[in-house]
Amino acid sequence: MPHLPSPRLLRAAALAALAAGAVLPLGACSRKRGPAAAQEVERPTTLRVRNQGFLDVNVYAVRGGQRVRLGTVTGNSTQVLRIPGFLLNGITPLRFVADPIGNQRTPTSDEIVVSPGDEVQIFIPPG
Repeated sequence: MPHLPSPRLLRAAALAALAAGAVLPLGACSRKRGPAAAQEVERPTTLRVRNQGFLDVNVYAVRGGQRVRLGTVTGNSTQVLRIPGFLLNGITPLRFVADPIGNQRTPTSDEIVVSPGDEVQIFIPPG
């Protein structure tokens, strides 16, 4: 039976860096065998947003010139947003935009490589 890579968990270290225009992805990868590996391939690709700020933010994924709204995350909350499959073509570099409602500043992450089934985490700092 072929070995299928399980989804990697990518984390953005601090979205304070996002405010400055950079996010640090951290990755972990492991391989599993058998039916459990096949089930993991079908997991949704998600973005976990921890908004420590007071303002609600609209969150977008950007691939090339295409910007797709993933959802809104209220202030002082954590929410998991689904990344649509049509944005992913195998291993795909994406940027994430956290657009604060009621603020002119729109921080954008660096490119983060995302594969189907990954969970990416970003943190929006208070302020």
